[in-house]
Amino acid sequence: MPYKSNATRRAHDANAIAYENSPEQVKNRMERNRARAKLLKEGKVHKGDGKDVAHVKAADKGGTIKDGVKVQSKSANRSFKRDSKGNLVSEVSKKERKRG
Repeated sequence: MPYKSNATRRAHDANAIAYENSPEQVKNRMERNRARAKLLKEGKVHKGDGKDVAHVKAADKGGTIKDGVKVQSKSANRSFKRDSKGNLVSEVSKKERKRG
């Protein structure tokens, strides 16, 4: 959706920049970068291979590199289950559904 004015867009961009530079988000980004660097060094991922490095235990649920990381396709790592029309079916991952 287009912005109503450039001022609205600038305000949105300023909020996004402030959020990305918050100490918590800087820490999260460093954790993600460390995980990818670790797997790059081990030769498990390569630049431009279309793969994501995912924490075995989700980072937003307290997971760290020490808990383990895995290589996943982007589609598997970035989406929740959807139906044939593309509508969201569940915000719970397959792993969490198995536990339940």
